[in-house]
Amino acid sequence: MTTTDSARVSSWRLLLRNPVTAVSALILLAVAVIAVSANAIAPQGVNDVDVPNALRPPSGGHWFGTDELGRDVLSRVLVATQASMRIAVVSVAFAVVVGVTVGVLAGYRGGWLDTVLMRVVDVMFAFPVLLLALAVVAILGPGVTTTILAIGIVYTPIFARVARASTLGVRTEPYVAVSRAMGTPDHMILRRHILPNIAGPLIVQTSLSLAFAILSEAALSFLGLGIQPPQPSLGRMIFDSQGFVTMAWWMAVFPGAAIVVIVLAFNLLGDGLRDVLDPKQRTIAEARRAQR
Repeated sequence: MTTTDSARVSSWRLLLRNPVTAVSALILLAVAVIAVSANAIAPQGVNDVDVPNALRPPSGGHWFGTDELGRDVLSRVLVATQASMRIAVVSVAFAVVVGVTVGVLAGYRGGWLDTVLMRVVDVMFAFPVLLLALAVVAILGPGVTTTILAIGIVYTPIFARVARASTLGVRTEPYVAVSRAMGTPDHMILRRHILPNIAGPLIVQTSLSLAFAILSEAALSFLGLGIQPPQPSLGRMIFDSQGFVTMAWWMAVFPGAAIVVIVLAFNLLGDGLRDVLDPKQRTIAEARRAQR
């Protein structure tokens, strides 16, 4: 086994030995399965109206109860989770591609390009996340595509800053200087040396950004600017439950619980990844394991 393979195995062992991280990973694996197969495993149609059975509490026939129109809450939570995960993944992927490109170029090139790109990023950072997302949706109109674009734009500056800071640290390393002296093209240096060595912080930031993307989508849908009816959304389900909280608590509790569990799992997984991928945090974690 090579040194790289040994380090990779050690990283996985350290990650899985943390019970909180392991449980978080299992939860997210289950969420991923739901996101892929929600329509197949949903016990009923998400828009099957059954007014005589409206506002029924959780039971054997409806595990999560029914809403004001008699629709099965479990089915709607499953499909809404699928929609939220799809929006979060696509929007964060957009932010990663654009943000990392901007950050790596700014950090590697430096000079006027760094100044211009980072000033644009600073201007975007001046606006609160949700306010900027609301502005984008207000301009382009509500909908799934607009929600994805709004969340992607909001989180692009975060990845740009993380990528730039990491690139500034890597570009001064001796192996980068040697590659430059040998006449290696910049795109080869970026692909072989820069990107692999800044992947750790970006992976951690991706996990954390997915959590906040879920929250952002729920907030936009709650305000009526995200996913539009009749397609279910966790945020919209919570909004619709406001008038029935005292008589049908399950309408708000189960969608809210889904948001909390997914966001918490992403955050805890991000903390675990940071302990493994950050050399300083990894040393501390290994020292703690050795003391036990």
